Amino acid sequence: MDLVLIHGMGRTPLSMLLLRHRLNRLGFNPHLFGYIPALESLQRATDRLVDMLHCKISHRRYALVGHSLGTVIIRNALPHLIDNQPSACFFLAPPMVACKAAKFFSKFWLYQVLTGEMGQLLAQETFMVQLELPRNARIYVGTGGPRASWLPFGQEVNDCILSVGESCGPYTDGVVKVPSTHTFIMSSPVVAKDIAASLKNLAC
Repeated sequence: MDLVLIHGMGRTPLSMLLLRHRLNRLGFNPHLFGYIPALESLQRATDRLVDMLHCKISHRRYALVGHSLGTVIIRNALPHLIDNQPSACFFLAPPMVACKAAKFFSKFWLYQVLTGEMGQLLAQETFMVQLELPRNARIYVGTGGPRASWLPFGQEVNDCILSVGESCGPYTDGVVKVPSTHTFIMSSPVVAKDIAASLKNLAC
């Protein structure tokens, strides 16, 4: 099966290389998709993803794997994939709602320059809640963030960037907790093994 791996904000396709290697060894055919938030809009990145799926994947079965902001691009693309829906979506540390971190940093000019329109959209509740929620999604939430009463998340389980609640959103099923931080969750062997097992179950 073909898989398309989409990195998160502040990262590049290189951050998904280890996951691609592991999935390839497990018998899948992973492709990398890259984007630069500072230089393109969400719609432009979405259009490129849709074009890639139509051109490279055609009508073969495929799945989408996104990390952080990459999951937002996937959710934004789903309405344009009606005739070629993914067999499954795997969301790694996804911001399912407008998260506290984005709301805080969106006020600063450096964040605005580096993350462009996409970074601002992450802080907008009205935008985040209208994104499509795939029925076939599996969510991996990090639990490796520090917890203390004086820290931003207090005692709430988090991955350093998102709380578990922000990553899960309205989902209650299909959630996998990973002992990792937000930035490196894609490198956890737990994620690769679970994605492979989930896809093999779909094929049965």
